[in-house]
Amino acid sequence: MPVQFPLKLVDRRMLAPTVAHCQFVRDDGQPLDFQPGQFIQIHFAYADGTATKRSYSLATIHDHALGPGEAVDIAVSFVPGGSATALFEGLEIGDQLQASGPYGRFCLQAGDHNRRYLLIATGTGVTPYRSMLPLLAEAIATRGVEVVLLQGARTPAELLYGEDFRAFADAHPQFRYVPCFSRELPAQPHPDVRHGYVQQQLAEFAPDAAHDIAYLCGNPDMVDSCAEALKAAGLPNAQIRREKYVSSSPPKS
Repeated sequence: MPVQFPLKLVDRRMLAPTVAHCQFVRDDGQPLDFQPGQFIQIHFAYADGTATKRSYSLATIHDHALGPGEAVDIAVSFVPGGSATALFEGLEIGDQLQASGPYGRFCLQAGDHNRRYLLIATGTGVTPYRSMLPLLAEAIATRGVEVVLLQGARTPAELLYGEDFRAFADAHPQFRYVPCFSRELPAQPHPDVRHGYVQQQLAEFAPDAAHDIAYLCGNPDMVDSCAEALKAAGLPNAQIRREKYVSSSPPKS
């Protein structure tokens, strides 16, 4: 069984109509540092007492090693009838949760020698890329890499952390931020905004096995579709790094 520790909620704000940005500190005096791209697990129980857990990628912009008392961020999707939704909706500032981690290998690798990263996400799958921004800035400065972030949302109101990514793109010309809206476009769209699903826009950026490493995170259908397109373009599995976000349901009574 993984070692669990208490997390205390210190801030919460809505990012979108059904997604909350939650900020926690580890409440036992120990640090909660992580590698950008990793996740934590929140442990709780269903109404019948059955133990369960949910995984949340860390969204904290990781520009230094986190020490005791420093906060971490996650993005929580609210799903009608969801057990984790009920847990987070009932959480007040100062309340505690039990957590474990960090876990995962959906991270930038020190041995990468690619010329470009293709980062593709839907929904809360964009959170790992927010945590990676300082490492991406370092890779741009030291290796001259280019980065394309394709982020999918249905409407502008559902685009998560868009201001952070646009500001980063404005400060780093080698980082191209491409929001893709499947239903509704912004009233005054940026030239890099696209209409449609992220997988429909991928061909525009001509994936290249000789130069690219791709990261796919979010809806499983999107991840599978993009992975197939990337493989068709010649990228081997080793250059396609994937993390699927799967909704969990409570046990049937």
